[in-house]
Amino acid sequence: MPTEDYRTISFWHETLPDPIEPRAPLERDEQVDVAIVGAGYTGLWTAYYLKTLQPDLRVAVLEAQVAGYGASGRNGGWCEGFLAGLDGQLADTRERPQALALQRAMFDTVDEVGRVAAREGIECHYKKGGYLRLATSGPQLADLEESMRFYRELGFGDDVWRWLEREEIARRARVPGCRGALYSPHCAAIHPARLARGLAAAVERKGVALYERSPVLRIEARRAVTPGGALRADVVVRAVEGYTPRLPGEKRTLIPLHSQMIATEPLSEALWKEIGLEERETFADSRRTVTYGQRTVDGRIAFGGRGLYYYGSAIRDRFPADDPLFRRVHESLLSIFPVLADVRITHRWGGPLAVPRNWRPGVGVDRGRGFAWAGGYVGEGVGATNLAARTLADLILERDTECARLPWAGTSWPRWEPEPLRWLGVKGVRTVGESADAFEFRHDRTPRVRAAIFDFFVRK
Repeated sequence: MPTEDYRTISFWHETLPDPIEPRAPLERDEQVDVAIVGAGYTGLWTAYYLKTLQPDLRVAVLEAQVAGYGASGRNGGWCEGFLAGLDGQLADTRERPQALALQRAMFDTVDEVGRVAAREGIECHYKKGGYLRLATSGPQLADLEESMRFYRELGFGDDVWRWLEREEIARRARVPGCRGALYSPHCAAIHPARLARGLAAAVERKGVALYERSPVLRIEARRAVTPGGALRADVVVRAVEGYTPRLPGEKRTLIPLHSQMIATEPLSEALWKEIGLEERETFADSRRTVTYGQRTVDGRIAFGGRGLYYYGSAIRDRFPADDPLFRRVHESLLSIFPVLADVRITHRWGGPLAVPRNWRPGVGVDRGRGFAWAGGYVGEGVGATNLAARTLADLILERDTECARLPWAGTSWPRWEPEPLRWLGVKGVRTVGESADAFEFRHDRTPRVRAAIFDFFVRK
């Protein structure tokens, strides 16, 4: 890919303050202590904490394109304290004690990202304005009420989720037809590509070797092989998230589900007075087809939604501007803020995120094979990657810490079904979710059978 094309990946890449100049590739065999495959958040955070804990450790990172090329540079910029699949663990009384420890660690992780960004001078537009979860229909309101009851039963108070009365909803975000909202302080808005590129520079300052344009062809026992040479290591870390299926033998490990995003032109002060979000609160409603938005530092709204799974775990990281999925994302945004109807959309982009079969992120080390892994964040990885990396660093260095004892440590995932079952299953669940959402908006009540089917497969 020509260097200038990296800036066209997304709005976030286009608005980076510095040129994106690829680092040198790996051109010969090298020996290190830890080799990390993937220069996204998981790989870079892991390198950062390994070198912080043991400065003399030899660590190298291999990246197929440039640091922050994948989901780490394209996402919605939500550094949140919640984790995919964790509600299911919290609901299970047998898993609850350890799940509560993981939940509390995730809350602290939002602040940890801010602390490291400040310490390393990474200007990633970090703003801990919190998360507004909106209800724009009767069933969504019932969903918020159930969530509130659930977290209260777990012993969490207003410092985790707070019910907003009508006056405070209007003060934070003016959403026509909003029936209720929850607010959590445990989320920060960031500029994701700035964080990824800043982390890459930070790990280099710590002595990490970062090889770009070095696609890994295969991972073997204690070896990662690229076209230019191989990295031999005591431990090889797989940290490629949505690109995992491109590695031999990994098509059924994680599936690449795609997300699409749009960004508006900068909004006028008059429009912002109508919309709100003065604290740069992140926002979403409670529909099943996930949405997410934020107010950017330069006065735009960046907004996204979940896209498609393509047959055979195919991966797309470029989308034409007229892709119909962008129109659907735009319609979702207008359903929340109809005042944006005449506002121009200036950027459209997308890319893959990773979904494990059990919907739960995992972190682990196989010492016999000299292999480690982390991932499966289901699109909620901006914060989770930091905690996963700290967990992974402790496991690799055999440190007996609270992180190393978290319940996702040592876990692996059940494999996805072979095709065509995989495609049929994912497409079927998505169709059921979209149909249930549409029914609720039309009739203001929940289609019980469709909702139950969706929850059975997705809300683990």
